[in-house]
Amino acid sequence: MLKRILTSAAALVLFALPLSAQAAQPAGDKVTLTGQVIDVNCFTTHQTQGAQHKGCAVGCANKGVALAILTTDGTIYMPVSSKPADPQNSRMVQFAEGKVKVTGTHRMVSGLHTIEIETIEAAT
Repeated sequence: MLKRILTSAAALVLFALPLSAQAAQPAGDKVTLTGQVIDVNCFTTHQTQGAQHKGCAVGCANKGVALAILTTDGTIYMPVSSKPADPQNSRMVQFAEGKVKVTGTHRMVSGLHTIEIETIEAAT
């Protein structure tokens, strides 16, 4: 009886592993997008953005406030990494309040658009 229970439990674990791996990170789509790098806090609390806000955005980013990409259709993409504890502000701070062209993997999880950035460059 105990052997049958243990065998059943082992089989359940083996079948559940692929499902948990799939839930951990959806596949996503390769995309190229253009948008403005924004300071999420100021943008969402008082809609502050633009060249006149660059100093504030850089200061906030250096203190840990997230930077994101705002596209012309109003979608905000949060930059993420597949590596644990790999914040993306250091890659984006030089572009704060400027336009960028980004290629990477787009995912949408629970209504949040994310982009795992492969390349980032200034856009005109």
